[in-house]
Order: sequence, then structure tokens, then C-alpha cells
Amino acid sequence: MEVNLNLKVWSEDGAGKVVEIPADMTARDVCQLLVYKNHCLDDNAWTLVEHHPILGLERCLEDHELVAQIQASMSSDSKFLFRKNYAKYEFFRNPLNFFPEQMVAWCQDSNGSIPQSQLLQNFLNSSSCPEIQGYLHLKEPGRRSWKKLYMFLRRSGLYYSTKGTSKEPRHLQLLSDLDDSSIFTVITGRKLHNAPTDFQFCIKPSKARSDCKELKMLCAEDEQSRTCWMTAFRLLKYGIVLYQSYNVPQQRKASLTPFSAPVRSVSENSLVAMDFSGRTGRVIDNPVEAQSAALEEGQTWRFGPDFAGCLRLKSIVFFFSSRCRNGAMIHRTQVWFHGRIMREEAHKMIIQQGQVDGLFLLRDSQSNPKAFVLTLCHHQKIKHFQILPCEEDGQVFFSLDDGATKFTDLIHLVEFYQLNRGVLPCKLKHPCTAVAL
Repeated sequence: MEVNLNLKVWSEDGAGKVVEIPADMTARDVCQLLVYKNHCLDDNAWTLVEHHPILGLERCLEDHELVAQIQASMSSDSKFLFRKNYAKYEFFRNPLNFFPEQMVAWCQDSNGSIPQSQLLQNFLNSSSCPEIQGYLHLKEPGRRSWKKLYMFLRRSGLYYSTKGTSKEPRHLQLLSDLDDSSIFTVITGRKLHNAPTDFQFCIKPSKARSDCKELKMLCAEDEQSRTCWMTAFRLLKYGIVLYQSYNVPQQRKASLTPFSAPVRSVSENSLVAMDFSGRTGRVIDNPVEAQSAALEEGQTWRFGPDFAGCLRLKSIVFFFSSRCRNGAMIHRTQVWFHGRIMREEAHKMIIQQGQVDGLFLLRDSQSNPKAFVLTLCHHQKIKHFQILPCEEDGQVFFSLDDGATKFTDLIHLVEFYQLNRGVLPCKLKHPCTAVAL
């Protein structure tokens, strides 16, 4: 007889929900159940997060992991969070961004660049021997001091060299294996552990619940190297299973009946026209003028491969916009708007949901009560852009570029920059979402 268990999952806003699940339910299945129950958009970016508040650690469960087994190994204070993680499989799409050549040993031995497909094949193939190498800071057991060591991550485990950068077997000391351990992000900040940098992570034995003595606390020099170590740990531990999990939603998409024309996610009746023939962009409110503009342009924008190219070449462009524009506060209903949060909280949310290009949120400005701030991730760096109000003929507009391009509300602005990079380093792609269970 199959035994079900009650699983409590928490959202970012502190609300919890109990769901009944079978003992053999995977993390992916639990996420899909929660997506269904809470009417979320299923974009395969949802994850269950194993959160340990006392230890100050958390990690995203792999899609194939059995939730009941993970729950059985957790302490009473630990809990599961339901959260977006856009970077979960980003290394399959852009592997060279995750593995700098100087950190991958066989990249150096090859005396040349490695094709993306070969880079991943070496990690997924159990017979190959990729190796991540570089300096890491290791917290000394029972002390607040850290020691900088040259380390090597292999399938057999994480090693450090007792003599400089030597990788001779007699100079290598095993720090941790992969099979009975998991890798976590440290979320308590550098002050608690007197860490030398902000880029902490931790290897935690599966059997360890709340004993800090068994944790291997590590610190990288920068975000890219920390991401490299943590991604390589996942790949070397799980290998082809990760690739299979990544491919499941891709195969589901491929099995859908192809359409001869591109499918829009919104009605074409909700398209909004913009005129860029003058010095500033403006929304065309007059339907007669909008229809005339569309006829004049021949509606070639519908088939253009590069929307930004249309912006440069034509005086009129069109972009998707919500039909509802009632009231100046409509942006507060959007998943990407987070109100009066501080810059530090915006940073935390972006980091938690995966530092991929185009991950963004909007918030109220702390310095200017009438302005807003766009927080955007690009090349694993978080940048902030002020959105200022400007008045013209008695009407208030919003602009990111000192009035060169104006919008009647923030929804117009976001939808425009989702299709056009403009003054931003990249287009807005992934809204940073706080789901309420």
C-alpha cells in the first residue's frame, strides 16, 4: 500500500501551504503540482529550495530527487521554499559562460578553444575526466580564520594541494566526496563566518543535519568562479541525469503541432502603436492615426526577424501591451513590481532566482518618491536604472533615457524593453517573481 505524506512548502512572502504527496514524488512533480494549484505560469523555472535557517544554507533540489528522502534528512527547523530559478539549466544553453578556460584543466591541455558541445560531453560522459581547478578559501574547522588553497574538483571528490599548485597524488588531500554530499549557497553574509569574500558556498554531508563541524565552508574570489565550482559539482555528481531532466520540457515543446505562423501569447487586438519619427517616442492613441501608420508601414513589422532593427529603420514600431490601462497604479498588479523594497532586497531576489541575462524587477525609488528603479541582471552583474517621471502638456510620462523615449505607464515601458534593448545592456527577459501560495 502506497503511503502518502504531508509536505509543507513556503513562499517568499512567508506563507505556507501543505500538500499531500506520494513517497516517490520527485521535486519536478511537486513543482508542477504547486504550479497547478496556484495557477502559475509553468515555464520550467520553478524549483523546490532546501532551506536551513540555522546553518544559513540553501540549495535548489534537482528535478529528479525524491522529496520524501530529502525531507527525512532535514532538521526540524529546515523547510522547503517554492521559488523561481531561471539559471537551473542555463549552463546547457551557454556552457562557455559557466566554465572559464583557466578553470577547466583539459581546456589548458588542448591548447585551444573547446566547442560548446564537447565541453558538456566531457562532463556528461562518465568515462572522461574533466577537472575544475583554482584557488579557494577554506574555513579552518572550529576557527574563524580561512586558508587559501589550490583545489581540484574531480568525479572522485574535491581535493586540495598540500604543496602550491601541484597535482601529484602525494600532494593531494581529499576534502570531500560528491556521492554523499550536496553543495549549498551560504546565505548568512560574510560577517558571520568572517569570510574573505561575498562568494561563499558549502559542501554539506547528506547525514549532517545541524552540526556545523561537518560542513566544508568555502569562498571563491568572484561570482563567476563560485558558479563554476557549484555547477561542476552538480554535473560531476549527477551527469546525464541533469541533461535528461533539462530535455523533458524541450521534448514536450517539440511534440506540439507546429504552426505555419508564429503564435502570439496575447491577442493582436492588444497591440499598441508607437511613433518614433520625432525626437521622442510616443504612443499613438488616435485609432485612425494608428491604422494609417500600419497601412503606411505595410505591417512589415509582423515578419521582421529583429524587432530592434525595425526600431532603427522605421519611424513607426508596434509592441505588445496589456489592454488594461485603468489607473496610474496598474503596474502594482504586475509580477515584476515589488513596491518599496530596498536595493539590498532587490539584489537578494535576483541572486536567488538565478543571475541570468535579462532577469529584472521594478521597485519604488528610495531617493525620489515619484520615481522608480529597474533592477536588471547582465553578465552576472546586477545593475540599477532610474525611471524618472516627466510632464508634457499636463500629462505624466516615464522614461529611462532622460526623456528620449517616453511611456504613459510602467507596463508600456516594460513591454517595450522586452522587445527592444534601447539604452539597456540587454532586453528584459525574465521577471523576478514572488509567488503567493
